[in-house]
Amino acid sequence: MAEVGARKWIITITVILAALLELIDTTVVNVSLTNIMGNLGATLEDVAWVITAYAVANVIIIPMTGWFSAMFGRRNYFVFSIILFTTASFFCGHATSIWELVIFRFIQGVGGGGLLTTSQAILLETFPKEEMGMANALFGMGVVIGPTIGPTLGGFITDHFNWPWIFYINIPLGAIAAFLAMTYIRESVHKREINGIDWWGIIFLIIGIGSLQVVLERGESEDWFSTGYIVVLAITAVMGLVAFIWRELTAEHPIVDLRVLKNRSLALGTVFTFILGFGLFASVFIFPIFCQNLLGFTAQQTGLILLPGSLCTALLMPFIGTLLKKGFPPQWMAAGGFAGFFIFSVMMSGSSMASGTGDFFWPLVVRGVGMSFLFVPLTTMALSGLQPKDIAQGAGLNNMMRQLGGSFGVAIMTTFVTQRTAFHRSNLIDHINIYNPASVERMAMYTKNFLSKGFSLQQAQGMANVAINGAVVKQSMLMAYMDSFLIVGAFFVVCIPVVIIFQRKRQSKLVIMDAH
Repeated sequence: MAEVGARKWIITITVILAALLELIDTTVVNVSLTNIMGNLGATLEDVAWVITAYAVANVIIIPMTGWFSAMFGRRNYFVFSIILFTTASFFCGHATSIWELVIFRFIQGVGGGGLLTTSQAILLETFPKEEMGMANALFGMGVVIGPTIGPTLGGFITDHFNWPWIFYINIPLGAIAAFLAMTYIRESVHKREINGIDWWGIIFLIIGIGSLQVVLERGESEDWFSTGYIVVLAITAVMGLVAFIWRELTAEHPIVDLRVLKNRSLALGTVFTFILGFGLFASVFIFPIFCQNLLGFTAQQTGLILLPGSLCTALLMPFIGTLLKKGFPPQWMAAGGFAGFFIFSVMMSGSSMASGTGDFFWPLVVRGVGMSFLFVPLTTMALSGLQPKDIAQGAGLNNMMRQLGGSFGVAIMTTFVTQRTAFHRSNLIDHINIYNPASVERMAMYTKNFLSKGFSLQQAQGMANVAINGAVVKQSMLMAYMDSFLIVGAFFVVCIPVVIIFQRKRQSKLVIMDAH
């Protein structure tokens, strides 16, 4: 039932706030890992599980949120998720050991996973059907802004306070969201029928999706399939997912109703959403590392560089929602969004070691425009054909695919950058020899510089070799990051004709139906 007046906008603010809490926490911890390691006496290997635990819990819970909402009531489940997330945030900040923090991050992820899809389902029911594009636009503001401002917020809090405050900040905001949800959100009038609990579906989902997420999160750092437990988890993921799909398609009352994917718009929409997640998280992952590792920017500087593009996305979202309400084809918008991402990637591939903060303004603004033209149309395209009782289930699958797309994007790009860095380093080293005049000249220049500072000839030559090797490593990494931007761009440009073809096929189908 659509809401009107002040209640409508209070509900909108409440669910966007809840979604923001969940999404900011996917990235807010990243820049604080060094401080957490020092404070809790953890290794880099151990502290990585702080991120992995949250991601695994998220991706397991998100597809089940439709079932939980139907079982316990959407409002009740939403409020419970906020309280669980907020309580876990408190205990994360109070953690006295790394594994205590990992456990509470997992619990926080369980609560957070329940916020994202339930927020979207509540928002879509709050607005009338003809305003679905606007509802998705408002929800999309949180989805896009959250992961982007997370590192900036985390860096600021860590620099000026201490790492526990990245969790404590959730407590007052979570309390406000819980109060507003209990006061203003009504129970949904559209409910799926729930008879019994699909225990096997739950078990197979946890095994399959959970194992896959761990492989994607930890695979690159463990050298992929050269590590025993990664191989075991990869096999477990395949078997678990096959069993899960079989179970959900044959069970009378499945925990995740995959039959909704018979809706062609939802099926193809989730594929494009996976691609959106790939590009969103891969580019957010590549850019900060490039800026901090190679250009020497701080986490706070990097976040401020990303901010204009995020604001551009947020400002354009309502405009996109208005266009959709007026009947502008979402497929053409999505094609424009893919094109925007391609242009951003090409612009970024021309960066150099001399690039400054001002050089990234327009590429990131183009990315922000592309993001706004992608998220809202793709989400609207995926969910617009569903019955009201199926929206929560469809939104859960859609959000899960975006999260998985992001995990695949980060895992693939991390491996790609590592391999391309080694490839470029090997090629560059081949040119450093006594037969290359440029190499000899650079070596002599470095040696002369160190000799002028009072070092012996032997010391100067050794230090010159180190300096040249450092320059080679930096140049290799730069070339690898530029390659990765081009790969992401190519990935998006291929999607343009696919989404346009989908539009033509859909229009043809509608014409045939009208004729009958």
